[in-house]
Amino acid sequence: MPELRLTSCTLRPIRPGDEDSIARYADNVQVWRNVLDRFPHPYTLEAARSWVAHCQTHEPQTHNFGIEVDGAIVGMIGLESGADVHRRSMEIGYWLGEPFWGRGIATEAARAVTEYAFATFDINRVQAWVFGWNPASARVLEKAGYVLEGRHVGAVTKAGETTDELAYAIVR
Repeated sequence: MPELRLTSCTLRPIRPGDEDSIARYADNVQVWRNVLDRFPHPYTLEAARSWVAHCQTHEPQTHNFGIEVDGAIVGMIGLESGADVHRRSMEIGYWLGEPFWGRGIATEAARAVTEYAFATFDINRVQAWVFGWNPASARVLEKAGYVLEGRHVGAVTKAGETTDELAYAIVR
């Protein structure tokens, strides 16, 4: 997997030594509130160690980049390949540490990873889902060229609260 040097950050593979910064920025209830339940909370150093070890294994269906700012991993962005009839689709997902919100980092990273996906893989679309209470993430995708395709009413329950799920995609 390549290293992508952008204006606001560098996207690179996760490697041993990233555990402390991952735990520092991932251990935030505002981050956790907007990601899948498989993302732990609290996000401990042990969880970060487990994630870094996981990233060292080659899984052909996933492509995870750390978002590096000033030498520290402050977030993650990744792609997951679809399977079967969805084999020419990928899903993009991301999180960014709260101190880095509002700087355009997530938008620049989403654009770069989307371009990487279309240039590297035989795919026709990249898609994403956003919780209805997260308009900032929806705006990231819109600024990266994604289009709102639909709203799944009441589709997500997180932390005991149910909300809509917004479906976004960009097609080659």
